This record gives sequence, structure tokens and C-alpha cells, in this order.
Amino acid sequence: MTTIDWDAAAESFDQDPDHGLLDPAVRAAWARRLETWLPGTDSDVLDLGCGTGSLSLLAAEQGHRVTAVDASPRMADRARDKLAGTGAEVLVGDAGRPPVGDRRFDVILARHVVWLLPDPAGALRHWFGLLRPGGRLVLVEGVWGGAGIPAGRLTGLLAPLAERVHHESLSGDPALWGKRVDDERYAVLAHIRPPHRHSEVVDVHLVLRRGSEVLLARRAGTGYADGLLHAPSGHVEGGEDVREAMIREAAEEIGVVLDPAELRVALVMQHRGPGGAPRIGWFFEAEYDPARPPRNAEPDKCSELTWAELDALPDDMVAYCRAGLDSYRAGERFLIHWHEDGDPVAYEARGPRRAVPLTPSGGGTSR
Repeated sequence: MTTIDWDAAAESFDQDPDHGLLDPAVRAAWARRLETWLPGTDSDVLDLGCGTGSLSLLAAEQGHRVTAVDASPRMADRARDKLAGTGAEVLVGDAGRPPVGDRRFDVILARHVVWLLPDPAGALRHWFGLLRPGGRLVLVEGVWGGAGIPAGRLTGLLAPLAERVHHESLSGDPALWGKRVDDERYAVLAHIRPPHRHSEVVDVHLVLRRGSEVLLARRAGTGYADGLLHAPSGHVEGGEDVREAMIREAAEEIGVVLDPAELRVALVMQHRGPGGAPRIGWFFEAEYDPARPPRNAEPDKCSELTWAELDALPDDMVAYCRAGLDSYRAGERFLIHWHEDGDPVAYEARGPRRAVPLTPSGGGTSR
């Protein structure tokens, strides 16, 4: 949980937990700015790191429905007192991961918060996930006394996430601060990207059976999972269906030309590698034919072919392939295998379990 010490933050910035907003002239200046940053009335605003609720109150007075969050119970109590009668809700919680469940908002407002977060990039990604289509972030930040976050860094973090980012300097408006300032103070408005239709790469994997054994190939020279064992596999190309792709890949990788009637769907898996994008994997089962023995047809990508007992698979395998074969052996036919960022590509016997069967037959999960 991100712990924000608002007393320390206030001491770092003007020695004032209300940031000057108790002054009527300063308050009026911020109200005018908010009118230009927020949508028309009747929008849902999430004020993160709300402090004593001064900006929340301005937003509520302009007709918005406000949810305010602060990590300090004492600050949250002061915000509740200030917001009494406005209909605003005040929660105690982490600004980086606010306790709002699956609720979505039109605006996320944060003033002098991003610079305090230990993982600002992660928090910004999470905040964008809390916005409705067409929503926006309104972030007020700066650099003062050697503390803070420069505008260039913040806009750089937002650029991959936002459809457009607008930077607005606030240093030259003394009405906002009750005095002239010569440090960097600014606002950034970042609008959420419009939703895109989801798409995933489709790959195919061959479970070639020789009795109780399956064929595995050791990857080499590919730049991904080299040295680890994996079922013969590849990607579906444009214009192919998954069965055609499996037949082509089997011929290219192990020199076995399969008839469509020989293939049976063994498992369908949605999987995600560490730091990668989701994929859909189709595992096809086929029987070994002594008249068509497999061979290493791509020695530049594979260092060896080997047979392994299905109920005693080796550990030096690609993790999601091992999970797929384990689930196939257990009779599962639909599976999700989701790596977290930072997970190893290789199977770990004592590692976290990432596989979730969608049609559990015996309960539990595999790695």
C-alpha cells in the first residue's frame, strides 16, 4: 500500500495542508481553473490524495458527484467535515490503488500526489483503468525546493497511455498561489484513449503421442526460451485456420505431414508471457506413425527432439507449455495461464501457480 504522509507533503509545499485554498482569492482562482478542466456538471469525479477536501469541495460546488480518497484518516475526517451536505463520499485508502472496486469515473483529479508515489507509472496505468470512455486525468504537479516531478517526466509517462496530453503552466498565475512563484508548477490533462477492439495472436501446439510419451523440442537460437523444451508449435498465419496452421508447422518443424483427420483438439489455452500480450493457444493431439518418424527439420531453431513420459515431464520446459500438458493429462480442455510481469519463462516446480482450468475436473490449479 502506498503510504502518503500528508503532513510531510504539506510541509514540503507552502507549509499548508490546504495549499492556500482557505484564502478566498486563491480559492476563486482555483475554481475558475477547475471550470476549464472538468467536464460540464453531473460528472463523476475521483479526487485522489484529497487532503482536507478543498478541491473536492470546489468540484462538488460546481455540480459534480465527488468521491474523495486520502491515505490519512485524520485528513479524511477533515475532508468529511468540509464536504458535509454536498453528497460527496470520502474514503480512506491508497491513492495509487484507490478502494473504489469496479466503479468508473469521468475524471480523476490529483493535486501534488504523483510525485509522492513510489511507482507513478503503475499508478497512472491503474488510474486510466478507472476512467470511463472519454474520461480524463487532471493532475496538478510541480517542482519546488528540489522536490516534485518535472512536467517533462510526467507527460512522458502519460504519452503511451493517453489519446492526447495537454500541459498548462501555472507558475505565471500568482492568484493561484497567493504570491508570485519562480518554480515549476503546472497542470496536465490526459484524455483516455478510445477503446480498441481486442485482438490476440493465435498459436498452435502439437501433442504428438507415442503411447505414454509426447514429443518435445528444445528451442535454440530463437531469442525466446532458448534451451527450454516445448511442444512443436508456431503461429497461425493470415488466411489459415488453426488446423491448417498445425499441419504446416508440423511439416516445417519435425518433417511430419499430417492429414487433417489425424488431428484432435486436445486443449485451448489463453496465455500471457511475462511482460507480453495475451495469446490463444490451440493444442492438437495426434498419434505417432512409425512410417513417418519425426526429425529435426529446423536445426537453426531447435537443438534436439526428445520423447518424454507424459506423467513425468521434465522441469526444463517453457512454463505455459508444461502447464498445458499437465492440464491435458488431467483431462482439462480449457485453460488460462497468466504470467505476472517479472515471472520466469521457465517452469518452476515450486513457483507460483498461474494456470486456471475453466472446466475443473479435479479441482486445483497447475503451474
